[in-house]
Amino acid sequence: MRAITGLWRWRRNPLRRTTDLVEAWLALAVLLLVLLAAPLAGAAAGTSVHGTLQKAVRDQRRDRHHVVAVVVRKLSRGPLAPDPETPSGRDAHSRVTAEWTAPDGTPRRGTAVADLKSPLPGDRFPIWTDRHGRITSRPLDGGTADTQAALAGFGAAVLTAGLLDSGRRLILWHMIRRRHARWDRAWAEAGPDWGKADTGS
Repeated sequence: MRAITGLWRWRRNPLRRTTDLVEAWLALAVLLLVLLAAPLAGAAAGTSVHGTLQKAVRDQRRDRHHVVAVVVRKLSRGPLAPDPETPSGRDAHSRVTAEWTAPDGTPRRGTAVADLKSPLPGDRFPIWTDRHGRITSRPLDGGTADTQAALAGFGAAVLTAGLLDSGRRLILWHMIRRRHARWDRAWAEAGPDWGKADTGS
């Protein structure tokens, strides 16, 4: 908004300085750059991140397998915090010793987190494993990947706009310093006798 309000400096005014006009042109240039460059940067970043994440989704769907595990016994530790990836935060999780079959048919046994409140031996629950039967996290969801790509694009657009405005502010800061330096020199040339009688001022 400051860039827009700075455009008043184009008006004809006997008190308008050259630097005022430069500030107005700078404000317009940055505004146009923000309107053009920020969306382009956001689109480029979002597209790049989207491609990378969609590849990760495909790779994980290919390499991770949904299998059913069977509870052997519940471990002594209490219930764990809910899995943030489950639809309901109220789902209870318990640490258990379980058995399952790897995708290559090999029987496996180990510690797993069951989405059961009170697991009993023989209870069945789903887990995700890699191709070797090791427990892993669920594969990345396509919708989650889309959301993350959109957020990355939005962040890139905001960052670009912020950098452009920061550049404008830096240029204005240098201009104001030079203006103040000129004023200091002008006051120094006026000397200590400025305003006194018989000094020609």
